[in-house]
Amino acid sequence: MADLEFYFDPVCPFAWMTSKWVRLVASQRALEVDWRFISLRYINGALDYDTSFPEGYERQHTSGLELLRIAHAVRETAGNEGVGRLYEALGRHIFETSLSRRNELTLNTETFVEPILEELGYSPSLKAASADTSADATIQQESDYALSLTGRDVGTPILHFNPPHGTALFGPVISRLPSPEDAVQLWDHVEGLSRFQGFAELKRSLRETPQLQIYQNRS
Repeated sequence: MADLEFYFDPVCPFAWMTSKWVRLVASQRALEVDWRFISLRYINGALDYDTSFPEGYERQHTSGLELLRIAHAVRETAGNEGVGRLYEALGRHIFETSLSRRNELTLNTETFVEPILEELGYSPSLKAASADTSADATIQQESDYALSLTGRDVGTPILHFNPPHGTALFGPVISRLPSPEDAVQLWDHVEGLSRFQGFAELKRSLRETPQLQIYQNRS
């Protein structure tokens, strides 16, 4: 059993930043992470995108679902480690890049992901999984399970500590990557809160723009 189940949608910048923090902690601790799926497209499926979100969000969330279908295909052939490698590469190509490269995703998921699959040594044919709706039942099931652990009024990421019986939390939502020392300290605090089954929420609404290249370099 993994120490942590990390539920992610590849197009969520805060999930990506939190995953970078988790990887930083894992590099210093014997921390085993199980990479799991949660789809923002499914979470927001009952909402009217035209009135509930800025322009372009529906396509972005649909792109996330298409990438999760590809991740599901990778899981079938390369297991959890393969999903972790794919998510790490997707994050770099979505958030640690130029705006023009990021825009390739919303134009065509298969074209965007093909060089990433080749970079990782996976078959480029896996790009076709973006349109394979047979994976949707699993993605929906994992999304529903994550929300059953936290309640539905949350976003991504969701972290399930010490599964199957530990507490799951939305977040932490962080806008910048801490130093290695601070990363471990933050982990100890957050994981410590998760040990108390009665813990529900700490929150502030002030957020800075995620400190990611995509938001610094708009070209």
